[in-house]
Amino acid sequence: MLKIKFGTDGWRAIIAQEYTTDNVARVSMGLAKWLLQRNAAPTVVIGHDCRFGGGLVAVTAAKELASRGIKALMARGFVSTPMGSLGGTTYKADQGVVITASHNPPSYNGYKLKGAHGGPTNPNEVAEVEALIPDAAVTIPEVSLEALEQEGRLQFVDLEADYISYLQKQFDFEKLNNAPYKLAYDAMFGAGQRVVRKILPSARLLHAEYNPSFNGTAPEPLHKNLLELSETIARSPELKVGLATDGDADRIALYDEDGNYVDAHHIILLLIHYLYKYKKLTGKVVIAFSVTDRVKKMCEAYGLEVEVTPIGFKYISEKMVTEDVLVGGEESGGIAVKGHIPERDGVYDGLLLYNFMIETGKTLKELCREVYDVVGTFVYERNDLTLEDKKKVQIIENAQNGVYTAFGKYAVTRVETIDGIKYHLENGGWVMLRASGTEPLLRIYAEGNSREETLDILESVKQTIL
Repeated sequence: MLKIKFGTDGWRAIIAQEYTTDNVARVSMGLAKWLLQRNAAPTVVIGHDCRFGGGLVAVTAAKELASRGIKALMARGFVSTPMGSLGGTTYKADQGVVITASHNPPSYNGYKLKGAHGGPTNPNEVAEVEALIPDAAVTIPEVSLEALEQEGRLQFVDLEADYISYLQKQFDFEKLNNAPYKLAYDAMFGAGQRVVRKILPSARLLHAEYNPSFNGTAPEPLHKNLLELSETIARSPELKVGLATDGDADRIALYDEDGNYVDAHHIILLLIHYLYKYKKLTGKVVIAFSVTDRVKKMCEAYGLEVEVTPIGFKYISEKMVTEDVLVGGEESGGIAVKGHIPERDGVYDGLLLYNFMIETGKTLKELCREVYDVVGTFVYERNDLTLEDKKKVQIIENAQNGVYTAFGKYAVTRVETIDGIKYHLENGGWVMLRASGTEPLLRIYAEGNSREETLDILESVKQTIL
């Protein structure tokens, strides 16, 4: 049997290849064993996103868990990952399960574990669950959902309604919907589509239909996947901001009024700036290793402590549970903020920044200029290379062994190796090499002082390592 391993953010595999109901049952049995070691009568919240077969897989997990003495609280229909995480706190569950492969291509599905605190299960506990996943096949219980429900072992819950009720306590939707600044939202055929339609009827929606194939595009909020959103804003004067979220709606991207992409680094800086400078909130800022060092510069200016973690939001969430954290964020667009659950939430973050615009009467471009006044201008880009394993391993080994001391004309001044290899460059920019923890990719991250320089850095890196 396949040895099931949890990566950066859950277990992910290709549907009908490694990702089967039999293997989902094995994962669920491991989770059941772990829960029963800790609690005589545990409860688990279960949800799935818009991917192919998500409902079938969620039912498999519910049957396996409920048949082993664990009460399953299952959502009807698709939900976002933040809805599942919030559900864990709403129903005081011991654990949450979200069936999703997040931003991965349509051929993938996955299994995310969520803790009772409302965020990713911490790394040590994930490892404990993983160790209890049986090597042998598991027989999926032949029991109906109706029977489990009648016996009190299964309960259907409306995680989307709970989430909307929560948001209504956090935001003034009458003000947002009547604002002169109109918003466009690209759901990427993902799990945020229904909730945004309900809370922001004033928004213009794109790709907000159920399409389990995501129209053949990975639902990752990168500019190359959001060209229609960019063009829609650029040709529509009334649209002042664009919001996009990924397949399970926990990651975010934004567009300014000219249709320019605003990446996660800028979004993290905007949130710190808003919460500290305007809302007068304080706390530590926790960022993943691949996030821009401009965050450190802003935090130095504002007197805020910064901590850098390995890549994987579970490391950030762990800090948010035990410490006073203002903002925690990743380069990939997963960002959590003080006052909300310790979980990435693209919809919540988007609403917060939309509110920032309306409160100040400033456009996103104007707010970015406020950020640049503190940290200076910068441009970030990422390249994902699909390589044979042998070549990918060789490049990482070369990096770890100090082979690369310059990338073309860009000399390396300092190297960090918290998670991947990060090269600080003589021009003030940086480059990072890292093998993806969820896909067969080598990621190249780069930051320069202009778009032209950043693209030149990326090209120089490719020529050096390939």
